[in-house]
Amino acid sequence: MSLIYFSSVSANTHRFVTKLGRDARRLPLFTKEETLDAGDPFVLVTPTYGGVQGGSVPKQVIKFLNQERNRSLIRGVIGSGNTNFGAEYCKAADIIAAKCRVPRLYRFELMGTDEDLRIVDQGLDQFWTQQSQSAK
Repeated sequence: MSLIYFSSVSANTHRFVTKLGRDARRLPLFTKEETLDAGDPFVLVTPTYGGVQGGSVPKQVIKFLNQERNRSLIRGVIGSGNTNFGAEYCKAADIIAAKCRVPRLYRFELMGTDEDLRIVDQGLDQFWTQQSQSAK
């Protein structure tokens, strides 16, 4: 079980995922590129775009999740965002969690803090253990 994530050119989400040190694959930066095939159950990590104007979920993430096989393998979502967006903070993760009927596991601001990393790392261990036990 792995992480799949999208990170824009700002690379905030990329830096966070890299610091986790877990098996992770990055979605292509541009929508014209071929998207990934998840292959195995995964947790998605995604930033939020657009604020109140809509378009919160990055197009690259939409393209990836529009593949039925990928969508069937998502087990949870972690959101990154900017608290300056107010109520729209990490909205992409909430939208994906609702549409894919999976839990929003966590959310963090920009590239996250050391505390965010610790909580996410421990939380993923617990989550994957629960997923493994429920699959038996």
